[in-house]
Amino acid sequence: MSTGRPTSDPNPKPLDAGSPGQPNRPEATDPGQASAGDRFRQAVESRQGNDVEAETAVWQGGFSSKAMFGNWLLAGVVTIILLIATLLLGAANPIFWGVWAVISVLLWGGFACQLAYRKLTYKYQLTTQRFVHEKGLLKRVTDRIEVIDIDDVSVEQRLIERMVGVGTIKLISSDRSHPVLMLRGIEKVREVAATIDDLRRKERRRRGLHIESI
Repeated sequence: MSTGRPTSDPNPKPLDAGSPGQPNRPEATDPGQASAGDRFRQAVESRQGNDVEAETAVWQGGFSSKAMFGNWLLAGVVTIILLIATLLLGAANPIFWGVWAVISVLLWGGFACQLAYRKLTYKYQLTTQRFVHEKGLLKRVTDRIEVIDIDDVSVEQRLIERMVGVGTIKLISSDRSHPVLMLRGIEKVREVAATIDDLRRKERRRRGLHIESI
C-alpha cells in the first residue's frame, strides 16, 4: 500500500558533470597546453628580464690643462722676447718695463682665465648606455645622447696635442639636438674614443639580438 511519500534510494548515483542540477567543474589547465600567444608573451618577458642591464659609469672628464700647452708655450716665448727687447732698448726706462709687465700679465692672465672657464664649463660622463655632456657656467645645460645613436667617432690632434696626449673627439649621431658634438681638450683622447666606439657597437649588437629573438 502506497503511503504517498517519496522513497529514497539507499545507493544514489552521482550526477555527471554535464548533467542538469550540478555545475560544471573547471578542468585543470595543463601548462604544456598553453596557447601560442601565452608562450610568446612568456618568452618576451623572460628575454626582457635577462636583457636588463644596470647602467654603470665608464668614464668622466672634461677639458684638460694639457690642452693649453701650446698657449703656455706661446706666452713664454712672447714674454722672453719682450724681456730681451726691454733690456736692449730701454733697460733704464721704466716705461719699457711697464709695457713688458702689462703685456705679460694680460697674456698669462688671459690664458689662465680661458683655462678656468673651459674646465668649469665643460663636463662629460660616459655610461654603458648614454653619453652625458654638460655646458655652461652660470646656466648649466645637460644633454644626453644614447650610445646606440652614435654613428661615428673620430679623433683630431694637432702637432703639440700629439706630444702631450690630448685632442678633440668628434661624435656624429642621430641626436637632433647635437648631430655633431666636438669634445675638445680630452686627455688620453684615443683611449676615450675607442671606449665610446666599443660601447656603441656592443649596445647595437645587444639590441639587434634582442629584436631577432622577439
